Amino acid sequence: MRTRYRWSAPLALLASGGLLLSGCARFDDTAAGQTFSAAPVPSPESPPQVQDPNDPSGDGQGGVGQGGQQQSPTPIPPPQGCKDFDKAVIATCLDTVAAVAGLPGDGSTPAALAGERKSGRVVLATAGRDATPFEQLDVVATGDGGLTSLVLSPSYVEDQLVFAYITTATDNRVVRFAKGQPPKPVLTGIPKGATGNRGALIGDGRGALLVATGDAGNPASAADPKSLAGKVLRIDTSGSPAAGNPTAGSAVYASGLHAPGGLCTSPDGKRVWVTDQTAGPDALYRVQAGQTLSTPAWTWPDKPGVRGCADFSDLDGTLSIASSAGLQNLPVNPDGAVTGKPSVSLDGKGKPPTTYGRLAAMSMISPQLAVAGTTNKDGGKPVSSDDRVVLITIVQTEGGPGKD
Repeated sequence: MRTRYRWSAPLALLASGGLLLSGCARFDDTAAGQTFSAAPVPSPESPPQVQDPNDPSGDGQGGVGQGGQQQSPTPIPPPQGCKDFDKAVIATCLDTVAAVAGLPGDGSTPAALAGERKSGRVVLATAGRDATPFEQLDVVATGDGGLTSLVLSPSYVEDQLVFAYITTATDNRVVRFAKGQPPKPVLTGIPKGATGNRGALIGDGRGALLVATGDAGNPASAADPKSLAGKVLRIDTSGSPAAGNPTAGSAVYASGLHAPGGLCTSPDGKRVWVTDQTAGPDALYRVQAGQTLSTPAWTWPDKPGVRGCADFSDLDGTLSIASSAGLQNLPVNPDGAVTGKPSVSLDGKGKPPTTYGRLAAMSMISPQLAVAGTTNKDGGKPVSSDDRVVLITIVQTEGGPGKD
């Protein structure tokens, strides 16, 4: 019994020590004048079935046509201007999509918020529709900074708030906003430098936010308990240290980061992962309370530029990490240990040969569906439809964790 990944274009988703915080702000959690009705999210017991229009067999390996002849997957035509013929692409002609946040739904019409690192523009990307403006954030994209992460509020169904990690003229910070309302600061004073400004956000599954911060170009800050730089912070939605942190009154949850690429959690919230681009190899860490991040779960000496991640381990035993060299898929056992080398997909070497170039942010839409952003306009080789927002799907064919 096994589960099979299909990195392909979805045609039909039938179900788919006393840290002082600078600038903490408290204000009403309600987004006035906003209404929202959430659609149900599919459970792992009833995952979506995905049909690849370029694969007649629906098994990702070509099919048998009339007369018993083997059919080859149909290649996807190259984009024409901003028109992309790949059904997995749900937004095109953006600029350096360094932040994405999947929106809740039943998977039939996947949607996500996508943020441009350099401009601070946030758009709503929806399958089958043109992207529409959602918010404009004031950012300074010096070094690797700008708008580098988005996450929905832990109570998004009620408050419709979105949190963002941004770089300003004076600092790195977390802000929150709702559509049609100006952003408000949540956590300010995170050190800013010539490099090491990128950050990442994720909900911890218990109502708090985890914030991965860069070291602002000063590696010593990552070990300094009085600095917000180079840390995984755990805060409440008002920016104060969350209850239950390793040190009462301190936001520091773990330390030792340098240039974090992304945070992700397992579906049950029991495992937290963070990627980091260090002076040495790129690294993946499993984050635990009070930990100094010194022993990676996996490293990449070839430095593919690891960024966001998505934990599909409950379905397929795999943790997927976006990178500039495709999707790195690490096998993970039920205890959260990496059990082997990563396989790489979306690197242009599969059948059909699919690549989106530099993959950056990732976010889950449902337990079987993730969304990713590309950053080809930031050091890559952009095509006419870049930068793009892309869906990544998993199909459970026979039940039970496993991998091909």
